Amino acid sequence: MKVLFFNYKKLWQYILILFLAALIGLVFYHYLTEPVVKPQIIDFYPVYKVETNKKVVALTFDLSWGTNTYKPILKTLKEEDIKATFFLSGPWAKQHPEIVQEIVKDGHEIGSHGHRHINYTSLSPEEIKKEVNLAENSIKAVSNVTTSLIRLPNGDYDKKVIKTLREIGYTAIQWSVDSLDWKNPGKETIYNRVLARIHPGAIILMHASDTCKQTGQVLPKIIKELKRQGYTFTTVSKLLTLGPAAIQ
Repeated sequence: MKVLFFNYKKLWQYILILFLAALIGLVFYHYLTEPVVKPQIIDFYPVYKVETNKKVVALTFDLSWGTNTYKPILKTLKEEDIKATFFLSGPWAKQHPEIVQEIVKDGHEIGSHGHRHINYTSLSPEEIKKEVNLAENSIKAVSNVTTSLIRLPNGDYDKKVIKTLREIGYTAIQWSVDSLDWKNPGKETIYNRVLARIHPGAIILMHASDTCKQTGQVLPKIIKELKRQGYTFTTVSKLLTLGPAAIQ
């Protein structure tokens, strides 16, 4: 009769290894199935810029009044083969369908600048939705574009505004580089402000309304210098695909 001998020391080693393997498996299972909680800061703020190391920026133009300033801007963008994002107010778009269609034809992105130029923080959620929907319908009627980005009038927002916009599928777009061109401070001042603040992933705020008389004049110089520094240009939507959205 054969006598079997057990090596109890090795047996306990095997049991310990199996126990540790099971424990590690449970830890990994918990990690993989644990829901990811996004920081609150993302939920209640608009987009100011994109975190990326690529030297790519987005030119944006608010347009709610006039029919002249936009012309040299479109001309420069076409000559430089650059696509930008134009934030249009609903009433202006409705009054100037031919200009809206020209902007779209040139391949630029269209966003909303709202209906009335009022602070949304003073409105109820239902009033905010009404303002946004009115602008969206006006823009779509003349361009066949359904907007999903919005540049809030006066850049005014709070948690209520951002939450309400998200509920109706909108992303609020602010800026990380403010040209202050609406003040007409002088071409050199606008140029120096933009160049001093530029960074990869920047969203540049400019205006194409007729009150901003120096924007079209200085834009070629800004673009030329940024290109010399190795920057390229894209629309806001495409910029958002290059990295996580961020606040200032």
